[in-house]
Amino acid sequence: MRSSRKSRRIPWNKGKIVGQKAPLKLREIWAIRVRLQLRSCLRDLALFNLAIDSKLRACDLLGLRVADISHENRVSARAVVMQRKTRRPVQFEITELSRDAVQAWTRAAGLRNSDYVFPGRSRQPVHLSTRQYARIVHHRVQEIGLDSAYTGRIQCDERRLR
Repeated sequence: MRSSRKSRRIPWNKGKIVGQKAPLKLREIWAIRVRLQLRSCLRDLALFNLAIDSKLRACDLLGLRVADISHENRVSARAVVMQRKTRRPVQFEITELSRDAVQAWTRAAGLRNSDYVFPGRSRQPVHLSTRQYARIVHHRVQEIGLDSAYTGRIQCDERRLR
């Protein structure tokens, strides 16, 4: 009886595309950016732009503090972050578009140097969770009409966005 139950079990990934997703095309990136700018979604715009510029994993991106990417109330053109997984420093350039978005977000949110760039909802000093980040990306990708290959469970690696 047990062997018949096992044979009827359907694999969780049957009919789904598994593995690394194809990178977003430049026009898809700009479609998301324009929508975020028109709606004045400061946090999501800063999050999206910084993710594309830095190519950091979600856990590293969300763990950024304001002091990591800015000096004297101005967002730096370059930043160095220690990756959690590899324990290696990663240097990345922050484009002017991203600097403007992050600057607008940190001012609007009233963030200090010791705060996370993307704080969570609670008053405790915690950052946005990787699951919430995945939901945000999922929602934004769905908005521009991409197929279900992008809207499945999103991995913590934003390198595919480049």
